[in-house]
Amino acid sequence: MDLDPVLTLVGLGVGIVVGLTGMGGGALMTPILVLFFGIPPLAAVSSDLVASAVMKPFGSFVHIRRGTVNWSLVGWLCAGSVPSAFVGVLLMRAIGGDRGVHHAIQLALGGALLLAVVGLIVKAVRETSRRADGESSPAPVRVRPVPTLLLGAVGGLVVGLTSVGSGSLIIVILLALYPALRANDLVGTDLVQAVPLVTAAALGHVFFGDLHLDLSAAILVGSVPGVLIGARLSSRAPARAVRAALVLVLLASALKLFGAPNLVVVIALAVVALAGVSVLALRRSTSGRPAISDSQRTYANPTSS
Repeated sequence: MDLDPVLTLVGLGVGIVVGLTGMGGGALMTPILVLFFGIPPLAAVSSDLVASAVMKPFGSFVHIRRGTVNWSLVGWLCAGSVPSAFVGVLLMRAIGGDRGVHHAIQLALGGALLLAVVGLIVKAVRETSRRADGESSPAPVRVRPVPTLLLGAVGGLVVGLTSVGSGSLIIVILLALYPALRANDLVGTDLVQAVPLVTAAALGHVFFGDLHLDLSAAILVGSVPGVLIGARLSSRAPARAVRAALVLVLLASALKLFGAPNLVVVIALAVVALAGVSVLALRRSTSGRPAISDSQRTYANPTSS
């Protein structure tokens, strides 16, 4: 079995992204396999899911050791997503090569990822305002079982159909239901819940899909060390850095799902990154100015009071 070294390098890069942000596996790897390597969609989905099922436990283990996992959320998400992943595989086999259905799912997922980008930016602005106003940290996350289970089922269905969403779509769900969840815990919870979800979908594709072991092996050789590197960075990095990485990966995934050319994706990411750096520099320069105390105001204007 010959391994494609280029595909292995791509797997390394995607693995780092997955470990760092909890998402990007299917949303990046599946389009890459189809668009750049000419792999048929069903074979790309099957091979990518099997590789993810082996890769993601490595990144999950790092987050488990660091304590950045909400186990209650993991349980309710998996209760909905694991059985529906099998249903998604069966539906994909039933619709076969219906490109219209797959295209509609990709557009819907791309829209969801863009909403997640907006949600992350709004969350960052709120947290900054809260710190500036001297407010305390947000209250602990309170798990909502029924909505979490139902939305997990939707995520599992999409993963079974497309291999996309085990990380990216669940990130959207967690952001919508639990805006107070820390960025590091968001990534850790997302990675851990993805393990049984992707495993269920991968088993379905082993039996009913079009698995190519050489593709999966080439991806795994690069993605396993990549996800370990990314997970270690994510579990230790400041929440702000993880959130910035999430924004960039979500945006890139969404644009690729919409079919944007590579040049457009690169320009969009550069613009967003430059805007973020500019805003951060402006805030630092503003916050670095010395505050004027009440005694200083009185001294400067002795007639007041």
